[in-house]
Amino acid sequence: MKPPITISVTGAAGQIGYALLFRIASGSMFGPDQPVNLRLLEIEPGMKALQGVIMELEDCAFPLLKEVTATSDLDVGFSGANWALLVGSVPRGPGMERGDLLKVNGGIFTGQGKAIAANAADDIRVLVVGNPCNTNALIAMNNASGIPNDRFFAMTRLDENRAKSQLADKAGVHNSDVTNLCIWGNHSATQYPDYTNAKINGQPVPSVISDADWLQGEFIKTVQQRGAAIIEARGASSAASAANGVVDTVRSLTTPTADGDWTSVAVCSDGSYGIDAGLIASMPIKVDADGRWDVVPGVELDEFSREKVDATLQELRDEREAVADLL
Repeated sequence: MKPPITISVTGAAGQIGYALLFRIASGSMFGPDQPVNLRLLEIEPGMKALQGVIMELEDCAFPLLKEVTATSDLDVGFSGANWALLVGSVPRGPGMERGDLLKVNGGIFTGQGKAIAANAADDIRVLVVGNPCNTNALIAMNNASGIPNDRFFAMTRLDENRAKSQLADKAGVHNSDVTNLCIWGNHSATQYPDYTNAKINGQPVPSVISDADWLQGEFIKTVQQRGAAIIEARGASSAASAANGVVDTVRSLTTPTADGDWTSVAVCSDGSYGIDAGLIASMPIKVDADGRWDVVPGVELDEFSREKVDATLQELRDEREAVADLL
């Protein structure tokens, strides 16, 4: 059995955190031979609920779960962490402008970035889930002195999974038959699910799904607005599917990408595809056998796709400008 790794999770008693912790402890994220220690972070009002979550973790008697620490102290919560999953954030309230939301969360992710830099393990990797996740990741990254930028990620795998399911349903195939689906840009309603480079059973999507109006219209809109549709239907935001997206993201970043395929995750741009260097933007990523990731080169963007990518990048630039004093 391998030595345990330490996973820090913020917002651990929230809906996504609750759905996520049992997946980590069972081995779904890091595999059936990787023991884990959990550092669970919550704000003080959430600590009682977190104790209930810990009771349930104990009651599962997971063989791989070695230690559980519950805390509201960032220094304790990120101590020795190999992975930090930043799930918790302040949701948008009635009458709150997006700029206000960015500022409120900015203070949270500034503090978390500093605490991660001061306390985490040398190999720390950080995945931001709490929205607006791209810019929250940007803030944390810029406040985590000494940690390389390539250790910070924001989740768009949930959007990739949503897009694959929509394409599979339309084509009458299983979602596993859909590959090379990239989400470009921001995890928001401007994201671009790139069907033009995606494949179904190895064939370009437009050659399998001939309904161009659906692809350019309803498909993109459905993926972009899926979160809002779930809130409308169940009266609460995505939780289990978001937690599954976290599991898929970490697993994709810790295992080699299948030959010829890629996955979606927001990373710190190096300037590829005309994406401003330093922005946290989603793009096609591949991971090698040593766990190193790279941006997949040479993905062609037609005029329609370029326009969609440019629109989501502009939103990311606007968000960066709104929090410039925190960077």
